[in-house]
Amino acid sequence: MKRLIASLRTLPLQTLLCLGLVIASAPFSIAAEKQRQIWVTNSSGNDVHIFDAGTLNLVRRVEVGPNPHGISATADGRTVHIALEHFRKDEGELLWLDAGTGKTTDRVKVGPRPNEVECTPDGKWIYVPCDDGHYWVIDGEKKAVATKIRTGGRPHNTVISPDGKRMYLSPMGSPKRVTIVDIAAGHKVIGEIPFDDSVRPPAMTSDEKLFFQNIDGLLGFQVADIAARKVIRTVKHDIADDLKGKQSRCHGLCVRPDQKEIWSCNVMHQTLHIHELTSGNYSEVAKLDMPGLIYWVCFTPDSKYGLVSVRSVRKVAVVDCATKKIVKFLDVGLEPKRTQVIDVAVEK
Repeated sequence: MKRLIASLRTLPLQTLLCLGLVIASAPFSIAAEKQRQIWVTNSSGNDVHIFDAGTLNLVRRVEVGPNPHGISATADGRTVHIALEHFRKDEGELLWLDAGTGKTTDRVKVGPRPNEVECTPDGKWIYVPCDDGHYWVIDGEKKAVATKIRTGGRPHNTVISPDGKRMYLSPMGSPKRVTIVDIAAGHKVIGEIPFDDSVRPPAMTSDEKLFFQNIDGLLGFQVADIAARKVIRTVKHDIADDLKGKQSRCHGLCVRPDQKEIWSCNVMHQTLHIHELTSGNYSEVAKLDMPGLIYWVCFTPDSKYGLVSVRSVRKVAVVDCATKKIVKFLDVGLEPKRTQVIDVAVEK
């Protein structure tokens, strides 16, 4: 494309007019293409690592500021949001990054220790869980705080419904419940789902019928019927005999995009547990040993790879979903936690 543009500029104006072309003084715009990328926030560092999901090679490392934790992206793959925890300060920050260049374009101060953020597909609204008992709702166009939703506890995780209309808020601590918010109705709370203990990372089926939660005190997860607003099943992981009695917890839960499995991170046991979804029995079909503490899991949209943050050894394990084997370790920064796969608009 660039060579074509250069050659056109060498032609006489009359020739271009005959061809129906006019070269303006501004440069030609080059159509953007998509590159599927893996973004990793390094929560005890100051940077984000970005990999090509096709080749698994590093695209770039971007310094963003102290303690990047939460991450979300707009559906068009042009904007990424990063939450900075700022451990030594009483307030955090929300950043807007140009996904194609990695450059920070805007920033807004938010509450203390913001964690896993989520945005609407168009980036109009970003929900930021902060350690002051509130989810801060940020207007993505005005770059300003619009409102706050009090859930109590320590707001920590956020997930959006598949149609982009509702936010599910999972605060740690005493609430022991997930709060459901109608985004278009002025961020109105429309329901709650109680769980048996403090809620941790959540997951959801693509039809928005079932909601899954890691909770404190359970090596496994609970399953809730969203419409009924109640837990319908508790699923326990199969723990190896040599690990029974050794303390651990689960932090990291994700439904495979093809809806065939749900994967869960058993942190201190350094084990990834894989359960099937198709039968409704949630039988454990595989478990995979990891080389360190694991803390988060997500998938590529084609269900080819699962990505597991092995935070204690500064790596992300790339797991082949078909073979259940680790195909590569991605070298990242200090305590990688949140990972997200983004189809980024890049100029070719």
